[in-house]
Amino acid sequence: MNIERPNILLVEDDPDDIELTLHALHTKNIMASIEVLRDGAEALAFLFRTGPYADRSPDRDPKVVLLDLKLPKVDGLEVLQRLKGDPALRTVPVVMLTSSHEERDIVASYDLGVNSYIVKPVDFGQFTEAVRTAGMYWLLLNRQSTQNTQSDADSGANADASPAAEG
Repeated sequence: MNIERPNILLVEDDPDDIELTLHALHTKNIMASIEVLRDGAEALAFLFRTGPYADRSPDRDPKVVLLDLKLPKVDGLEVLQRLKGDPALRTVPVVMLTSSHEERDIVASYDLGVNSYIVKPVDFGQFTEAVRTAGMYWLLLNRQSTQNTQSDADSGANADASPAAEG
């Protein structure tokens, strides 16, 4: 395994959207290790290394999470809340990649600390460009601390701090 490749966690229950997202990332040469999970409960187990993921190596921690809002078992907002509430995970960028245009979903996502909210376009070309742009920004352009986020927790850093919205 090449641990130099950034890890993307894709949490999506729609097989067509999974295929389109993977195709968009590969087509645009975003070289990353991509873990695909299909419900919120499985995402939480992966992120917190519980259940079937209890022995998962920390070098497989995601560098970015692409998260659907409407998921079975545990919805995307709950996953986001738990992730951003954990000192070791709160700095992991989360991109809500969803079909919801609802203002309440957008507001709730940002209130919980999402880094970006992207509505899935119906057009394949637009979808590919949206995924490519998100992947390029969060994996290559966005600067993250090279220190373990635990040092932030120890120093009492603000859990609500997040990068400014791109634009």
